[in-house]
Parts: sequence; C-alpha cells; structure tokens
Amino acid sequence: MKCIILEDELPAQLILKNYIAKFEQLELVTTFQTAIEANSYLKEHTVDLLFLDINLPDISGLDFIKTVKNPPKIIMTTAYPNFAVDSFELETIVDYLVKPFSLDRFLKAISKAEKFHEAVQTKTQEEFVYLNIDKTLHKVKVSDVLYIESDRNYLTFFTLSKKYLIIDSLKNWKGKLEKHNFLQTHKSFLVNLKKIEKITGNSLQIHEAKLPIGRTYKKKLMASL
Repeated sequence: MKCIILEDELPAQLILKNYIAKFEQLELVTTFQTAIEANSYLKEHTVDLLFLDINLPDISGLDFIKTVKNPPKIIMTTAYPNFAVDSFELETIVDYLVKPFSLDRFLKAISKAEKFHEAVQTKTQEEFVYLNIDKTLHKVKVSDVLYIESDRNYLTFFTLSKKYLIIDSLKNWKGKLEKHNFLQTHKSFLVNLKKIEKITGNSLQIHEAKLPIGRTYKKKLMASL
C-alpha cells in the first residue's frame, strides 16, 4: 500500500517512518508537515493510506479530511483520545492511534487498513463499464481494458481480445476511471497502470502496443508507479 504522513512534529514523523519501514506491504511515498502541502499533493497523486495527525498548525486533521476529494483510507495519530468518536463518524478513517502507541498497536491498525485495501481491490477487479455502440450497451470488465485512445470525438477501448469504438471524450472517462488505476499519459491516451509492461524514454508498452508519453504527463506517471 502506498502511504503518506501528515504530521507537523518531526519526532512523531520519525516514529511513524520507523514503524512503516518494518512492513514490506507499506511503501512510504512522502511526508508533510502542513495540510496545504498534503492537499496539493493529493490533488495530483493517488495513495492508499494516510497517517494523519489531528492537531495541525493550519487546520485540524478532521477538518482537513473534509477538504480532500476522494480521500484515501486514514489512520489518525494524535495525543488526544477525546476525538476518537468524531473521527469514526468519517467512513474513510480505519483506526485511531493515541500517542505514544506501540508497534503491536500499530500492527493492528495496519491489519485493518489492509482488509479495507483488499476489499477495494477485489471490488475494482469485478467492476464493469457499459459502452454504448450503435445504441447497444456492451458490458466490459474494467480490469480487461488495456488503454483508451482518443481521436477527435471518438474513443477506442482496447482489450486483449476486442476493440470498442464509441463517441465520447477522454476527459469524461478519465474522471470515471482514475479510481481504477487509470492515468492519462498523453493528450490522446488513458492507460491502465497495471497493464504497463515497460517504459523506455518517452514511450510505454502495453501488450504489443507502444504508446507515447506526453511531456506534461510523464512526471505524474512516474510518481504513480
């Protein structure tokens, strides 16, 4: 699981970093001391888990969550146990750690987060989209889509076995599929990140297709892998 830390106290950050490093299933991407920095990052990147302090200098952790569109799962870390009830009213929060917390207690929180993550992954794999082709709806499994190519007002959905041509915009499908690990990598392409086999220079390969990577999209692509 990709995770980030939002914690203004450096000693508390260090404890979390040390704990996270003990678990192979956790990948710490970056850390923040202010909600403004973290919010800007989350607008451009997707993570699975956020370790969030309640007592921040610019905004409370609970208020911060409400400003984030499609927030990741969250483990609260705080010295104030009295906020626990309010925290669990927010569905995205999976656990509440009161400082100082032990490694054993941290492990329990990670186990809860993993269960949520696995449930989301299973749901994502089983979800379908319906493509309107000549007034007929075709049911396509999201995880089967390799990439989508845009050509003016037309989109082509590529799977291993078929191609589906519809009239629509790439922008519309970008909004629908971002939560399924799809990312725009060029003005004309939206790709399934899980299907990328290799990246060479300014191109990527999915199955037998070699697709260009736009200069303005490359940084976000590399950060998402």
